[in-house]
Amino acid sequence: MNADLDYDPTTDSLYIKLCAGESVDNRIVSDDVVIDLGADGEPVGYDIQHASSHADAIAEALGYLRRCHVA
Repeated sequence: MNADLDYDPTTDSLYIKLCAGESVDNRIVSDDVVIDLGADGEPVGYDIQHASSHADAIAEALGYLRRCHVA
């Protein structure tokens, strides 16, 4: 699966959709980062506000995506 990326440069908002499925819950990491969770409790997406200042959250999302494909 390829991640879907939706970036809005006017608000510096980035959504990374990691896998198919709906979000049923979320985990608030910070004021700017929310991880959407699927029914199995695994991340399905990352919602990152002020994305240009959150390279760590972007790297985490991409790392999760990579681990999913290697497994």
